[in-house]
Amino acid sequence: MFQWLQQGFFGNRIIQHLIFWVSIVAFFSILYGSFNEDYYNQLRLQLLYLPAKIIPTYITLYLLMPRFLLKEQYSQFVVWIMIVLLLSGFLHWAIAYNVERPFLAENPDWGPFWSAAKIIKYVTHVYPYVLIAFTIKFLKHWYKEQKKTQDIFKEKLEAELKFLKTQLHPHFLFNTLNNLYALTLKKADAAPQLVLKLSDLMDYMLYECDANRVPLEREVQFVRNYFEIERLRYGDRLKVDIEINGDLRNRDIAPLIFLPFLENAFKHGISTDLDDAWIKFILTVDTQFLVMELRNSKPKTSMELPKNNGIGLQNVKRRLLLQYGEGNYTLTTEGTSTFFSIKLKLPHE
Repeated sequence: MFQWLQQGFFGNRIIQHLIFWVSIVAFFSILYGSFNEDYYNQLRLQLLYLPAKIIPTYITLYLLMPRFLLKEQYSQFVVWIMIVLLLSGFLHWAIAYNVERPFLAENPDWGPFWSAAKIIKYVTHVYPYVLIAFTIKFLKHWYKEQKKTQDIFKEKLEAELKFLKTQLHPHFLFNTLNNLYALTLKKADAAPQLVLKLSDLMDYMLYECDANRVPLEREVQFVRNYFEIERLRYGDRLKVDIEINGDLRNRDIAPLIFLPFLENAFKHGISTDLDDAWIKFILTVDTQFLVMELRNSKPKTSMELPKNNGIGLQNVKRRLLLQYGEGNYTLTTEGTSTFFSIKLKLPHE
């Protein structure tokens, strides 16, 4: 019932305007009638002068506003609104002189009809009505423009996020297929396991990552599968350590937000380390924050992380800004001659 009233009854423009004018007439009838407690007479006068207030109001709202004000032609708008108010003041005075004076006024001696002072006086009887309607119309227009701007901005963000994800997926798939190709060349027994892990990863990426948020448990499972794929590739040369602290249930996170860090660690650290390589993934969850720290060994011949971190890290920095907002997350790095560490802190969701 309430929804029907809101969308059907009150949503009708004619009914909205009728409610506005009834409210205006009632308000000023009570206001002016309270001076002498003559409400009935004030109601008659408000209805009598209503055309002199409706005409300039609608000229302002539907002619002057779109023609001048909304096109930022402010001087023309001011000039025309003054002309309209003077003409409406004249109309108001004409009604008063020719209707109220002979039929309703106690003293019919109002002086001459042509009086500039009287016209200007009756302008003050008109402009409050025009001002109230103008304010409502202008605020409504401003709200619609703000909402339109927000909708466009939101659509642009969603389009950019989708584009960033499409960049990420082929990049990850290309690397994983290279791993599978290397195992098949060696005719390794681990190749079938890699195919199963890859199948689960692709199912997650294709069918679960379209949302802005996914369950944290599912994202952690993705990380485990990713590490398992890399462990199968590197064999005993790679030591993987995963440490989870806290309760992952009922927590959400942006999908695939950890993946670029994992790819970067293997691309610039593990893959170029000919000796024993190691990588450690630490995830800590408390009531306020989620903290992910990824540490990996560095080749002894490399003293610093390459400046070009590829698509992955540039991608994730942009995604963090779009999905969490500036100042709502922290991303820090640390590097020595033997290891590289990256830490990401996100708000609880």
